[in-house]
Amino acid sequence: MGAPTMAAHARAAHVRSRLARVLVTALLVVAGTGALATSAQASGALPAAAGSDDRPAFYEPPAGVPAQPGRLLRSEPMDFFLDPARTVRAPGTATRVMYASTDRSGRPVAVTGSVLVPSSPWRGSGSRPLVAFAVGTQGMADRCAPSRQLSAASEYEGAFLSGLLSRGYAVAVTDYEGLGTPGVHTYMARRSQAAAVLDSVRAARSLTGAGVPADGPVALAGYSQGGGAAAAAAELAPTYAPELPVVGAVAGAVPADLAAVGKALDGGPYAAFALYAVGGLAAAYDIDLTSLLDEEGLRRVHQAEDECVGDSLPRHAFVRSTALTRDGRSLADYFDEEPWRSVLADNVIGERRPAAPVLVTHALADDVIPYAVGRDLAKRWCARGATVRFSTTAVPTHVGGVVPSFAEEYAFLEARVAGVPAVSTCALL
Repeated sequence: MGAPTMAAHARAAHVRSRLARVLVTALLVVAGTGALATSAQASGALPAAAGSDDRPAFYEPPAGVPAQPGRLLRSEPMDFFLDPARTVRAPGTATRVMYASTDRSGRPVAVTGSVLVPSSPWRGSGSRPLVAFAVGTQGMADRCAPSRQLSAASEYEGAFLSGLLSRGYAVAVTDYEGLGTPGVHTYMARRSQAAAVLDSVRAARSLTGAGVPADGPVALAGYSQGGGAAAAAAELAPTYAPELPVVGAVAGAVPADLAAVGKALDGGPYAAFALYAVGGLAAAYDIDLTSLLDEEGLRRVHQAEDECVGDSLPRHAFVRSTALTRDGRSLADYFDEEPWRSVLADNVIGERRPAAPVLVTHALADDVIPYAVGRDLAKRWCARGATVRFSTTAVPTHVGGVVPSFAEEYAFLEARVAGVPAVSTCALL
């Protein structure tokens, strides 16, 4: 692929401008009113399986999940709408998939997701690239699964996914372990989320007739929870999926140190995320929470497991963990005690070197994931010899950092797919 033309730059600027307007509106709705999560509940067009609490039959795993990570288990066509009235379709085809992956211990588990392919042909050199996109926090309930929300036009990152399609990329979007499928979503479990992302690529490449080439370049991307999943996948790829030609990864607002993030969330407007993490990690590591939480704490964690993000944010805002533990101590007071000390250490991102170049973005005034967490991640990777570009966005809040991160992502991905050497900023950290 040659150097981008002026027309290409103009098209990119137009897409970024349109994307910014749509994403800001969508994300503010999610953070402030929960209207999108309410819309997600209307995605019950899929038939529900008997006795599954309205879980559509597609999401019920087979009796035995094969120990072949990435193996496609089933697929079906799906809708991908961009507006709540379900009148504007995304510029491509969408397929719902179920595939084999692994949990944090390496055991087989069924995961669902979506494969999105542009209607227009790839106009670059070589085969069409595939972006494994890891979504940000959706919630914990099965109805929050991105593959269900895309069909209901309630996926708040749908506009950005549409933007990737408009640029010619195929996209694989994992639902993560336990989101849509039976069991608790293992929110913030590093190894599980990374495997789900990488195995979505394997599944997409094996989807017959979908238009995803088996030999095209692969990129990883995500923001917030998705940033953590993309970053963890970049670390895991060389050993877990060495056959995948990963050319780059974009990781925005990465929760690379859950201890630091947990302290920042406690008692704040995003306290629900801490409830998600406690429930998700307890499920991943088989931790009995009755020794940690009192009746109110258990009630809130279990309540959050049946909520989408728009439900949870207002419902649990400003809750302090001291009001939820059995002895009145904060959750942070338990971080140096087992089992949480080992669990948190196991989920630090940055201890393994990604082979592909990585763009790490973080808002200087992020009010969910402290800026220092993202910067320290970049430093750890640099110390291990990775090619890292760290980008500080001078915007307020976690939500405010989304659009700048996505805008940089377009240019970064275009350069990696074109084979342009990545520039490291490690010397500046």
